[in-house]
Amino acid sequence: QAQLVESGGGWVQAGESLRLSCSASGSIFRVQTMRWYRQAPGTQRELVASVTSGGTIDYSGPAKGRFAISRDNAKNTVYLQMNSLKPEDTAVYYCNADISTTHTMGSITEIGSRTYWGQGTQVTVSS
Repeated sequence: QAQLVESGGGWVQAGESLRLSCSASGSIFRVQTMRWYRQAPGTQRELVASVTSGGTIDYSGPAKGRFAISRDNAKNTVYLQMNSLKPEDTAVYYCNADISTTHTMGSITEIGSRTYWGQGTQVTVSS
C-alpha cells in the first residue's frame, strides 16, 4: 500500500503565489505519473497538471502560463507552483499518482499497481 500526503495550501490574496507539495510513502516499487486535480464547491473535480516519471508535463487550460508542476523522483514528491492566483483558483487541490507497490509473503514478492489519491489541501484566493 501507499499513501499520498499534500501540504502547502492556505489563504492568499489575488496575485500572490502558493507552492503545493505531495509526497508518496509506503511499500513503493515505482511512482509513475503524478497529477494535481482541483475541485471547487459545486463543481466536478478537474485535472490541473500531470508529470510522468520521465518528466513529460501537461497542463489543463486554467493552469497554462501560471502554474508549474515538477517532481523529485528521489523523494517521490510532486510540486505545484501556483503564481498570479485568482479567486477562481479557489478549490481543494488533490494529488493523484499511479503507484506500484510491493507485497511480500514468505519468499514471494508481488507487485501491484493502482491509482492513489491524497486527502486534499484547501486553497483560498480572495479578491
